[in-house]
Amino acid sequence: MPANHRSILIILLTVMLLAVPAISSADDSEPVTLKVGYMPILPVAPLFVMEGKGWTKDAGLNLELTRFSSGPAMVQALASGKLDVMNFGIGPAMVARAKGVPIKVLASSVREQIGLLARGDLANYFDKYEPAEAIARFTEEQGRKPKIATFPSGSVPDTVLRYWLTKQVGIDASAVDIVAMGASRVQQTLLAGAVDAASTLEPILTVVQQRDPSARVIARGSEMLPNQPGAVLAVRESAMAAHPDAIRKLVALHIRAANLLNESPREAAPYVRKFVGKRLIDLKTVETALASPSSNYIADPHAIQDATRVMAKFQAEQGTLKRPVDIDALFDTHDYDAVMAQGNVGNQ
Repeated sequence: MPANHRSILIILLTVMLLAVPAISSADDSEPVTLKVGYMPILPVAPLFVMEGKGWTKDAGLNLELTRFSSGPAMVQALASGKLDVMNFGIGPAMVARAKGVPIKVLASSVREQIGLLARGDLANYFDKYEPAEAIARFTEEQGRKPKIATFPSGSVPDTVLRYWLTKQVGIDASAVDIVAMGASRVQQTLLAGAVDAASTLEPILTVVQQRDPSARVIARGSEMLPNQPGAVLAVRESAMAAHPDAIRKLVALHIRAANLLNESPREAAPYVRKFVGKRLIDLKTVETALASPSSNYIADPHAIQDATRVMAKFQAEQGTLKRPVDIDALFDTHDYDAVMAQGNVGNQ
């Protein structure tokens, strides 16, 4: 081969080799856009922190956020292919997986976040009697069943309430009048005195107790369903396959945000307030709610798997989980385990 031909060939090969890294990984070369669904509730706070802090942008992640009023509404959007990432309750995650929607739970967000808040006369009965007797006496003396607000059927607050009544208290759920509604309406209904109690979460627990002197938490999540799973970070399998590096970065940031919420709730509060309550809740209230016994942030997916099995079995018994779900197939801990093995979550 003539020398000039060899020179041209070497130049061409060099250009080709230099071009390979630029096309081998989209995650490394440009920002990755992920369509993220969320509910404006405190259990989803890790998302609010990573966005508010600018960590996602710094990591090359462009999160297109869509707000939903309930988990079931998010499941519908998820089933139609409109979302890549979901920050919602484990209940809707199980329902979606049982329906054949290909998602994986990559991390927990919080556990034991549900509290049963009673107000007015019902709170007084719980002060005097054990739960079963308090409910029975209220019904007999007030001439009606206690009215308890919670989220829609199949949600975590609804499931935990029914589990507490039947498994812990030992009475049928029909002994009370359970009223399903969205998160914002739970707080409004409590403050209006239209219900006697609510199975709900922060910041509703804190806000209602601040404004209604008769209101108090009569059962925490650890009493209602020990180690209860709450909100989770779930990802569509197609997004995991298309953007493995981006999803691992997202998990790392999720862990970092959960750690900050536990270690410095005051620092996290301004970012959480932006998303929760449309800034109608003052900063001090958000700080109090984040430091509440019901705000137990934990990213480790291993920590909620056994309790998720308990919840799935109970939901199947109740008929809210109409199809069986393989819990082992629902969870994928590889990204979490890999990030933790690196030992540099704070530097992600």
